[in-house]
Amino acid sequence: MRRAALLLASILVLVACSSGDPSTAPGPSVDGAPTAPTASTTPTTRASTTVTTGQGVGTLLAAGDIASCNSTGDEATAALLDARPNAMVVTLGDNVYEAGTATEFANCYDPTWGRHKARTRPAIGNHEYGVFRAGGYFGAFGPAAGEAPLGWYSFDLNAWHVIVLNSNCEAVGCAFGGTQERWLREDMGAHPAQCTVAIWHHPRWSSGTTHGPTPAVAPLYKALHDAGVDVLLSGHEHNYERFQPLDPAGQFDPARGIRQFVVGTGGRSHYPFGPPLPGSEVRNDNTYGLLALTLRASSYQWQFVPEAGKTFTDSGSANCH
Repeated sequence: MRRAALLLASILVLVACSSGDPSTAPGPSVDGAPTAPTASTTPTTRASTTVTTGQGVGTLLAAGDIASCNSTGDEATAALLDARPNAMVVTLGDNVYEAGTATEFANCYDPTWGRHKARTRPAIGNHEYGVFRAGGYFGAFGPAAGEAPLGWYSFDLNAWHVIVLNSNCEAVGCAFGGTQERWLREDMGAHPAQCTVAIWHHPRWSSGTTHGPTPAVAPLYKALHDAGVDVLLSGHEHNYERFQPLDPAGQFDPARGIRQFVVGTGGRSHYPFGPPLPGSEVRNDNTYGLLALTLRASSYQWQFVPEAGKTFTDSGSANCH
């Protein structure tokens, strides 16, 4: 049924393109997906919401590279969400394949992860730009996705500050002094929490062979490090990888380094690894699953929760900077 829906979605996209529909007009390419023009406006710096949970402890359930009508992996990871109804869901980009159209969201994302949309805070990936200015993505998530077409926002979860960024640098810009980098520094200055987690799609560091590291996001990573951010969640590589706390040069930094997780395990497919980069501690490329990140007042715990029938896991804890 979902494959038939995907076929129908593809036909609709082709028809729209042939008729000059601007919602699917192509732009410059990032990873094979059309992108939007560079944004020039600056949203008001603010935390979009403040979420308070019992006893000051909150949990994020995170994964990216999620839904496809040609895969059942997202059905397996959505079942993990079903079993944890009290946690907040965060997506790490490439929410639906192949082009992020409204039809694909309706037919391929909504039946699985979409049933948890009310508690979801999304991040945007490159595949969402298969629609002009990622219109399908912003239409699917509405205000929860931040201001369109920018796609960055922040919120507070108990004592933690959570920052969601747009790592499609050719679409919205990631440069030093650019709109997003300035917003990021202003936001962190306005919300000087002891503990902060950042979320975006393209990993700064990755041992994967399909995409690998993303140098373009280095200015944003530098801003995060300057502010003492603790954790970075990303996707893009369809595998799981955990890094030591690293500085902007990729060197081990136990005092102020950012611990990055690549969690491209939402269900689309698996990508292989090459030789591990310096700082890579744990890797897996054959298991779909979620990262459960438990946020306490001055510390955090992580656990990779695998799909049913698989045994790979990873867990640990650390104090905030």
